[in-house]
Amino acid sequence: MTTSDKPVSFKASEGLCYDTGEQKYWDPASLEKEINRSFALCHSCRMCFKYCDLFPVMFDLIDKKDGDITQLAAAEIKKTMKLCFQCKLCEVECPYTPAAQHEYQLDFPRLVHRYFAQQAKGKRKTLGEWMLSNTNTLGLLARLSLGLANLANRFPPERWILEKIAGIHRQKLLPDFAARTFTSIAKRNGWIKKAPDTEVVLFQTCYVDNNEPDIGEDLIEVLEKNQVKYTCLEGYKCCGMPYWEIGDLDTVRKNAHHNLNLMMPFVEAGSKVMAINPTCSMMMRREYPELLEGADRERAEKLSAAMVEPGEYLWSIRKEDRFCKEFNSIPGKTIAYHISCHLRSLRVGFRSREIIKQMPEVAVKVVTECCGHNGTYAMKTETFEDSGRIGQKAFDAMKKADADIWITDCPLAAIQFKQFTGIKPMHPVSLLARAYRENGFKK
Repeated sequence: MTTSDKPVSFKASEGLCYDTGEQKYWDPASLEKEINRSFALCHSCRMCFKYCDLFPVMFDLIDKKDGDITQLAAAEIKKTMKLCFQCKLCEVECPYTPAAQHEYQLDFPRLVHRYFAQQAKGKRKTLGEWMLSNTNTLGLLARLSLGLANLANRFPPERWILEKIAGIHRQKLLPDFAARTFTSIAKRNGWIKKAPDTEVVLFQTCYVDNNEPDIGEDLIEVLEKNQVKYTCLEGYKCCGMPYWEIGDLDTVRKNAHHNLNLMMPFVEAGSKVMAINPTCSMMMRREYPELLEGADRERAEKLSAAMVEPGEYLWSIRKEDRFCKEFNSIPGKTIAYHISCHLRSLRVGFRSREIIKQMPEVAVKVVTECCGHNGTYAMKTETFEDSGRIGQKAFDAMKKADADIWITDCPLAAIQFKQFTGIKPMHPVSLLARAYRENGFKK
């Protein structure tokens, strides 16, 4: 692999930087060195050809330049970077990463984030970017519409207009907005407690709060069944992932600061923080410690260490007397379990699978292929069809499992499966909640 005058070294260049707090992170010349180095390394390896369109496109562009990285035009680099939807699978499988303690220190998803952070600096959001990132505001507006927003999402003329003005594909299956938020339900039921002496603090996520609060209610039922002392909190802001997806670091930091103020009294007292969606968990576990500054960075490191997945925490208490194995309703003989990309990126194992396997005579078939939803990627006009093509292996694998019930930890992945297979998977905590009930599943 060469540039126009000399071979490209695969070793970390002078431009290597994944820390937004360093001045070098924002230097275009330093970024260019890392792009050249990373593109050359990936082009020589080619292991990640199967995860998304980015790598095959990159390989083809470099091949057409006879391997000369520096001959790639700015538009070609942008075209390549836009194909990344931050599934993180390349980082999970790559042997050259910081996580693998390799000297090359390659983290391609973070390189893409750095690229778009520089591209976004000083630019205003488009209407489509605003709509796809301001999840809580949209939820509030939808509730104020008294159900009209849900009707509009199914009305072809309205969807045509939405596609033209915001770039959201007219055929994309959009989730309904709930009439009541999970936060309001938690307040009504007394789940929001003031004292910080609790085991688990729930981070319900924007999606559960605004769209499917029943998933949060199911999790509370499971925690109570296992005698886990918990509390909910009100006033959360979005974890920041939709903003970071478009390079809006300022909003990420603003939201993170707000959320840290809410959670840290509990974390300092020894509580764990449980996020229902692996994407939000990944953001707080892996991204906050490198995106935040000063005292917030120190707090983010403590929060990162305190984050747990629902299945992960239940598995940690499996040997205690309170761990509940009283399954009063069995969901069937076979369960197809789609492991979301961001859950894989956390490297905490598939503990929900192990919990479900405690049910008598239940087999769990795991599918680890990417479903193709990936944040807002499946929503956009230019990538909606690509998302379906990318997710086809996951769709086929879930159908091949010939299972009685499908489950996935990611609510957006559930929508993607519903879109392209007609079957909407349950969340694992909802499956557990129903299994604890007398008539949770039909016999």
